Amino acid sequence: MKQIKEDLIKKGLKPTKHRLAIMDIFLSLNKPVSAEDIYNHLVKKDISINLSTVYRTLETLENKDIIRTVILNGTDKALFEITEHNHKHYFLCIECKKMVPIMHCPLEAYEQRLTEESGVEVTGHRLDIFGYCRDCKVKT
Repeated sequence: MKQIKEDLIKKGLKPTKHRLAIMDIFLSLNKPVSAEDIYNHLVKKDISINLSTVYRTLETLENKDIIRTVILNGTDKALFEITEHNHKHYFLCIECKKMVPIMHCPLEAYEQRLTEESGVEVTGHRLDIFGYCRDCKVKT
């Protein structure tokens, strides 16, 4: 929790109770989560908060580049994750919606080659992979 406080202060934010609780959820789950998921986790922890406060806090954290929105096709809501130097991609099960992180980015070498060959400046990319997880594959 001490590191979270320091990170918030470095970004010019006060380490409020709600910000710390939300960041703790990100760290404990270690996967993209929706505002509603965060709200439900906070309620389970008996932390009094409104869903609108969760959304405002997420917006503040995103504006300070502490978290980012993750857009996964096939999901019906915005997801958020902690901003890291190394981004992540996910496999999304189209049946149960389970997300499995992909540990290696297959596009890094391609970005480098594209930059060298065409002179463009790549600022980011998105890769969505869909299918059936092991459990759902057995059911189909």
